[in-house]
Amino acid sequence: MKLSKRQEEILEIVKQEGPITGKQIADKLSLTRATLRPDLAILTMAGSLDARPRVGYFVNEERQMKMQAAEFTSQQVKDYKAHPIVIQKSASVYDAIVQLFLEDVGTLYALDEEGLLAGVISRKDLLRAAIGNKNLEGLPVSVIMTRMPNIVTIFPEETLFDAANKMINNQIDSLPVVQKADNVENTYKVIGRITKTTIARAYLEIAEMNPV
Repeated sequence: MKLSKRQEEILEIVKQEGPITGKQIADKLSLTRATLRPDLAILTMAGSLDARPRVGYFVNEERQMKMQAAEFTSQQVKDYKAHPIVIQKSASVYDAIVQLFLEDVGTLYALDEEGLLAGVISRKDLLRAAIGNKNLEGLPVSVIMTRMPNIVTIFPEETLFDAANKMINNQIDSLPVVQKADNVENTYKVIGRITKTTIARAYLEIAEMNPV
């Protein structure tokens, strides 16, 4: 529900000073209680405020938190995905390390000759490969990457909640956003990425739009 400027002012007053009576709110806004009554009724019916006799108005924090959660869980991945950082599976581990740090990311997506998802390379994969290995330029990332069907992916129509769930359950930091290629099982084109940072930023944006 889009609030009017006065309704936003009322919410802010109640957040700062609630519980507060209708008369006290009206005095702060230099309005009569009659003028304020419709706005208070709308905010109360919408669940943004609660009111108790002889106590006054206060913010319905539980309702606001539920609104935030509902807003978050309904957001689709396609609206928040970032550009994918990819590398050819034939590239060397050395090249992958350089690209990972230049792009300042935690995961690279390896592509095959047809430009389709072939594997995922994480910082941990590169660290393990680098320890004790003096020939990183001669070692292709295809040797160390996670391959299909063990790659956890997400489709653009899935939700941010789905993405968060997959990352937590699989203990990973990012997901390749994919679309099916040629209707062949486990064959995907990478069209984006979703990370834990993406999830956190999205939640903060939603929280700011629906403040408690």
